[in-house]
Amino acid sequence: MENINIVKSKIYNWESLIEQIEMWRSENKKIIFTNGCFDILHRGHVEYLSKAADFGDILIVGMNSDNSPYWSTKGPNRPINNQDTRSIVLSSLFFVDAVVHFTEETPLELIKIVKPDVLVKGKDYKDEDIIGYSIVKENGGEVKTIELSEGYSTTNIIEKLL
Repeated sequence: MENINIVKSKIYNWESLIEQIEMWRSENKKIIFTNGCFDILHRGHVEYLSKAADFGDILIVGMNSDNSPYWSTKGPNRPINNQDTRSIVLSSLFFVDAVVHFTEETPLELIKIVKPDVLVKGKDYKDEDIIGYSIVKENGGEVKTIELSEGYSTTNIIEKLL
């Protein structure tokens, strides 16, 4: 039970995350932010998040909540796993320091609050298409893209199951 409490302690609401970020910043920690739905966590997700964590000291993962309009783009039966399950699984990764839900379609408002030193997305995004790109750059941060692990996607996993 102690281990699950450690995992759950990495799940934040926006208010508690702001307080935690202030503490990390007072310790001169470099904050990394990325986001996604992470519906069925797979090797591609783990490799991506591990690479993202290498860009600094603290990795914050913004995760689409179950009520995010984003899911309408994924089909009627998504998400497969609810946000509590997805949060616990993400938080169990040792290189993930914080998980926070957002209900909007994009993480723009969350990025404005986090003000990351590094914003990370997959190389399948062009700079101008990365939500929060200009905000992070204006605040003196960096935007990095990571090569995605080929052949791994939640959609492919679901198709195989069907």
